[in-house]
Amino acid sequence: MQSHLENKVLTVSELTIAIKSLLENNFRYICLQGEISNFKHQSSGHMYFSLKDKNSQISAVLFRGNTKDLKKLPKDGDEVIVEAEMSVYPPRGNYQLIVRKLSFKGMGELLIKLHELKEKLKAKGFFDKERKKILPMLPKKIGIITSATGSVIQDILNVLKRRFSNLHLILDPVKVQGTGAAEEIAQAIDAFNRYNLADVIIVGRGGGSLEDLWAFNEEIVANAIFRSEIPIISAVGHETDISISDFVADVSAPTPSAAAEIVIKEKSHFLDVLNNFEQQISKLLFFQINDLKTKIESYKKQPLLTSPYMILGKQMQMLDDLKNAIDSSIKQKLGSQKEYLKLFTNQLKSLNPKSKLTDFKEELVTLNHRLNLSQKNYLAIKKERLTKLVEHLKAIDPKNLLKKGYSILFNEKDASIILSTNDIAENESFSALVSDGKIYAKVREKKND
Repeated sequence: MQSHLENKVLTVSELTIAIKSLLENNFRYICLQGEISNFKHQSSGHMYFSLKDKNSQISAVLFRGNTKDLKKLPKDGDEVIVEAEMSVYPPRGNYQLIVRKLSFKGMGELLIKLHELKEKLKAKGFFDKERKKILPMLPKKIGIITSATGSVIQDILNVLKRRFSNLHLILDPVKVQGTGAAEEIAQAIDAFNRYNLADVIIVGRGGGSLEDLWAFNEEIVANAIFRSEIPIISAVGHETDISISDFVADVSAPTPSAAAEIVIKEKSHFLDVLNNFEQQISKLLFFQINDLKTKIESYKKQPLLTSPYMILGKQMQMLDDLKNAIDSSIKQKLGSQKEYLKLFTNQLKSLNPKSKLTDFKEELVTLNHRLNLSQKNYLAIKKERLTKLVEHLKAIDPKNLLKKGYSILFNEKDASIILSTNDIAENESFSALVSDGKIYAKVREKKND
């Protein structure tokens, strides 16, 4: 700005506008302490005065719209603290303060303290929207932290009873102003969280002065609200009252009664929603059932569904054929095995040594008797009997039978003995056991006697 204007001849208006721009852009927010002098209260409602200290003074204006929070009218000599913006009034070329908030010195100190804590907590992220928790739509248990004797609890109870009766409410009575109030409020919030006593918590009190509401501007309360895992609604004072707890809480209600309205919707609203859902579901089910009925009637007319045998008949017949084939195969296999077992049983009986030993014993008895009769004929008779015995054994030896031209036939498919032409088919292989080995052959032709 300076380099742009330093070589130019300015008009008074140009200089005033330049000064106005510099001051207003660089002093948007000022907090000043001083003594009021030259106080004038115009019929328009605006207040004009000077703010001075021992060495300096500055003009100030408090417009009617910013006077609503004043507890009393200021007067000359009052020590005040103001929050203001710097401005220039071009017609007179004066710079002045546009006061947004005025408080008397005792009150002003609290405002300064409140402002400092607000800036501190804001920098730490206590006011960030991202960390705000969503309130439950239909809480089962509602925690209330306020005085047990004030009108706040009655206002909350009346609203909740009207909107949704039979709710489970848990009151933790605390001091809401004075020494120790902030500590009790913070401890109550921590207790609700430690024992998981509620789904949502209302923290608040009725209206009052800044000093009356100060417990809700303490850092200990702000920290308790910030670390709470249970959503918190702050309802402190009237609509115009703003506290630190309002900024930190998940939801800020203008009054305790409004907090009760926020915490849960009217029962009739839920009933209307449920009735609407019921009607929608009924209509949907009606259309779906009718649609399914139509499809079922269409399916029933399909040829395949007129009788179960249209679908299962072929499979049932195939199952019967398979069962018969298995039964026939099993019977044939058992018959063949029985014949094979019968043949070997007969062979074993013919070769049973017990029967032969019995014969031998009888002969030995006879020989012994004869030997006793005649010692001379003993050796001759023995030789004769032994010769006959050897010849007899040779005669019944299967190998000797094979040497006489006999053979045993075996089916190569299952190693069973062939006793009949029915035991083997044409072109099937078989083996013939002879005295000196086996002969392998194939059936060329069969003839039955």
